[in-house]
This record gives sequence, structure tokens and C-alpha cells, in this order.
Amino acid sequence: MSRWNSRPEAGDEPEWDPARLRRVAMDLLARREHTRSELTAKLSARGADRLDIGPVLDTLEADGLLSDARFAEAFVRQRIQRGHGPVRIRHELGQRGVDERAAEAAMAEADPDWDERAVRARHGRFGRQKPADFKDRARQARFLTYRGFTADQVRRALEA
Repeated sequence: MSRWNSRPEAGDEPEWDPARLRRVAMDLLARREHTRSELTAKLSARGADRLDIGPVLDTLEADGLLSDARFAEAFVRQRIQRGHGPVRIRHELGQRGVDERAAEAAMAEADPDWDERAVRARHGRFGRQKPADFKDRARQARFLTYRGFTADQVRRALEA
């Protein structure tokens, strides 16, 4: 793109100055919370240089517009509402680049009764009846394990 023309020309890459990087990052943050890692990946995929991205994200963090802790809190609440368990939530937070301290703080703040959540997930999928036989019990246990509940939580949910 030429400096004076707003339309890109063929083969012309837009320039990634700090103001444009900040604007694009803020547009992404306006849609939903992102982690620093997610924003870095998205901006890099759009052609921005990683060396230029870091300082822009530092200022967004300093301004309170970017926060891995805030992302983790919102993410944990959303996943709990969907019926996911602690193992899966922690794993997904790690995949999104949230460090362990922020993930644990968000999990501790939410502090749901995981046993109750496992029972709700089982009842929502299979009804209130206990598993009729071993095959049914195994199927329900696989479902709860996939949802991210621990073995003890699965066991207690199947007995409830």
C-alpha cells in the first residue's frame, strides 16, 4: 500500500506500525477477551513482525486492556456453565497460553462444587437413573471423563 493511497496495490503488503498493530489488537479484544499468546498468534498470522508485536501488547497490558487473568476468569466461568470439568478447563487454558498461576487463581475464584457439576452433566445427558449395567456405567464414565472430570468425581457422580 502506498503511503498516500488507502487501497492496497497488487503485491503490496500493508505496513505494521505500532498504531496499526494497536488498532487491530483492540478490534480483536473488542470482540472477546484474548490471551497475550492468542493475540500474538493472530497478529503474526496477519503478517505483523513478532518483534513489533511485543511492545504493543505490553502497552495494552499496562493500560488494562489485555489481561490473561481476566481472560482466564471469563473462560473458566463459561466452561463451567457448559458442564466441563476441572481437568479439561485447565488443559484448555494451557493451550491458550494462560500460565498456571493465572489458571489456578481463576479456578479458585470460581470454586464450583465439582461433584455437583459432574452429577448435573450426567443427569443432563443420561437422565436421573443410575447406570443399568456395566456397559452403561462405562459409557457414562467415558462421557464424564471426556468432559474433564477427575476419576473420583466421575465415581461419585455415577453413585449419586
